[in-house]
Amino acid sequence: MKLREKLELALGEVRFEDLRAHAARDAVVVVADHLDLVEVGFAVAIDDVDRVGAWIGDGSMRKPKPGEMDGWAADPDARFLSVIVAPFVLVRPGRAAATERVS
Repeated sequence: MKLREKLELALGEVRFEDLRAHAARDAVVVVADHLDLVEVGFAVAIDDVDRVGAWIGDGSMRKPKPGEMDGWAADPDARFLSVIVAPFVLVRPGRAAATERVS
């Protein structure tokens, strides 16, 4: 199975509680809505420094803002579309869109 296919299968919706341990080790990365989460995961996995660097530079990939995780933790209904690309967990806050595949 190819890497991109593995990432597509790993894509899923989680609650903040599922992210707590990853957040504690500073491994949560927020991905902007306009980017495809699997494509970002693929770029991270293959160490595509140019694309990942550009996304970080324009704010499309970022660490959670101060207080942002506190807000997530306070909302028991908070959901995230996520994919793990060790050692990171790439997330998009909000429920998965109907067009996004969720395992």
